[in-house]
Amino acid sequence: MNLLAPLLPTSHVLLDIPAQDKRALFEQVADLLQPKTGIKRGVILDSLLARERMGSTGLGRGIAIPHGRVRGLREAVGCFVRVLTPIPFDSPDETPVHLVFVLLVPEKSTDLHLEILSELAQMFSDRSMREALAAAPDATAAQRLIAGWHTNASF
Repeated sequence: MNLLAPLLPTSHVLLDIPAQDKRALFEQVADLLQPKTGIKRGVILDSLLARERMGSTGLGRGIAIPHGRVRGLREAVGCFVRVLTPIPFDSPDETPVHLVFVLLVPEKSTDLHLEILSELAQMFSDRSMREALAAAPDATAAQRLIAGWHTNASF
C-alpha cells in the first residue's frame, strides 16, 4: 500500500466535474470535504487559495497538486478530481489542467506532507498512470488505480 490509499476513499473522487477555473474547482472540493473533515468550507478554500498565491501547484502535462495546511485538521486528507474541460492553472508548460489531486494536511504536518507530495509527483510522472486516470470509467476505478500505485508499478 502507498501513502495515498488511506487518504482517498472512493467518495473523495470527483470525475468529469465542470469547473471554469481554480477557484471553482477549490469550491467544489471544499464542499465535498467540509462535512467529512469538520473543517469549514471557507477555511479549506482559504488554505488552497493562499498556497496558490505563493506559486502555482500546476506541475505541467495537465497535472496539478494543490495543497494546504489546515488548522484543526487531525489527519491528512485527499481528493482526486478529473475536470470535464481542462482549466488554466499557471503551470510551467502552460498546459491546462485536467487531473488534480488536492491534499490537505494538519497545520504542523511537515514530514508527512512532503512525503505525500513526493509520492504524488512520482505517480503523476508516470505517463501510463496519467492515461489510465484520464480514461477511468468511474470513481471506483480511479480510486483503485491511485490506491494500487507504487513507484515500481507498470501499467
